[in-house]
Amino acid sequence: MTDKTKRSRQQVYTLLVQIGRKAGDGLPDGATGAALMCYASGVDEAEAVRETVAILKQADTAPLDVTGYGTLAEREDAGHEIDTEERALMQRALEENAVIVAQMVPFFGDDQLEPDSLLN
Repeated sequence: MTDKTKRSRQQVYTLLVQIGRKAGDGLPDGATGAALMCYASGVDEAEAVRETVAILKQADTAPLDVTGYGTLAEREDAGHEIDTEERALMQRALEENAVIVAQMVPFFGDDQLEPDSLLN
């Protein structure tokens, strides 16, 4: 395998995206925004973030902030417990070269997100 081949290998990254309100965003009435747990494929985390933001904008949402939690291996090294369902979603994102929104938590009023609360 050449260096170029190694660099172009797709991986799946876990991303937490906070979105604001936008007309037609599909969020519940009264929500002030939401947090989306996404699995996105990319050759690096920056590409996964760019693709995720682009897709969310196409879906009429307003991405405000993205926090990356790394690849499956990086999350395991950090001590995250990753269940079978989550692994299956990550594999699907890899196989389909896709962004998978695995979970959405709407915010109401002054809700504050505890980022690790969406991670197992």
